[in-house]
Amino acid sequence: MSIQARRERERAERERAIIAAARDLAESEGWDAVTTRRLAAEIEYSQPVLYSHFKGKDAIMAAVAVEGSGDLATDLAAARAAAADPRQAVAGIATAYAAFAARRPALYDAIFTLPVALSFASQDTPVELARAFAELAETLRPFAGDDDLETFTETFWSGLHGLVTLMRDGRLRQAEHDRRVALLVDRFTRLG
Repeated sequence: MSIQARRERERAERERAIIAAARDLAESEGWDAVTTRRLAAEIEYSQPVLYSHFKGKDAIMAAVAVEGSGDLATDLAAARAAAADPRQAVAGIATAYAAFAARRPALYDAIFTLPVALSFASQDTPVELARAFAELAETLRPFAGDDDLETFTETFWSGLHGLVTLMRDGRLRQAEHDRRVALLVDRFTRLG
């Protein structure tokens, strides 16, 4: 292995360690606890080394969001694949999406609620974000009818995100969560 290849591999390993440490720290203590100083201590590198990989906390949050979107896409794909029919697939992805948000709240925030320097709904959208959206769109395709699939999917996603966010923030009744998700699925899976 050449010296250059070894350096590139070590750099990629450090970057993965920074992202993993940020994810773990955010999930255990919240995003306010994620500082470059704290991350440098966690991965046992100096802050200048950290800054050689990322411009700052916002860039680290964006990297976490991209990685987390890949995790979400995997969960959505598994839910879609496990469904017996198109309607069950929509119910499955809705349940998987809500479960992801409940299981990984800091990661969900990095992807969908915190200001990060990522391009959504454009040519520059990272592949992981596009893949998560594509899972939603392909699942909803049988129900879009004459509607634009992208707009139909964005509307479903908006409703699901609203339910998840309001539920998590204690603004909706906990006991009715499953019923609200079922109503959303029902409304979007009606044909005609």
